[in-house]
Amino acid sequence: MIETERLLLRELTLGDVEAISAIIGDAETMKYYPRSFSRADAMEWVNRNLERYRRDGFSLYAVMLKTNNEVIGDCGLIRQDVEGESMIEVAYHFRRDCWGRGFATEPAKACMAYAFQHLAASEVVSLIRPENMPSRRVAERNGMKAERQVIFHDMPHLLYARRRENYGEA
Repeated sequence: MIETERLLLRELTLGDVEAISAIIGDAETMKYYPRSFSRADAMEWVNRNLERYRRDGFSLYAVMLKTNNEVIGDCGLIRQDVEGESMIEVAYHFRRDCWGRGFATEPAKACMAYAFQHLAASEVVSLIRPENMPSRRVAERNGMKAERQVIFHDMPHLLYARRRENYGEA
């Protein structure tokens, strides 16, 4: 569905449960979440995204290396209710052995482009825990700015945003 220089993004399938479980089941990867997730949670995660494809036409996608089609993470767009306002969030989760190589920045940028060009989104946000410096750097590299703190899933998050009118800028 979406292609970048090194990665392919496609809809998640039930065949991706093991790969997703390896990511969201890792306590270090999920340290900014209330907990890591079980294999059953990973099945629910994939099913929730399958429902979002039907309902919204988009969601998180499996991120695969072009070199070998290995699923190394997920990235995509999710419609979120943030303090009573509907927003489109770009979100991502990657295997720990893939951190620090631009594998979050590259597809997040492509997903934002998709939101602006194909969904006519006026803005794209990322909801990031304040202490999650790696994700904050991904958002900033993609031209997003921290606008305010919000409460999301009962926890403080920084709301990073990029607006359509600023999309052409670095």
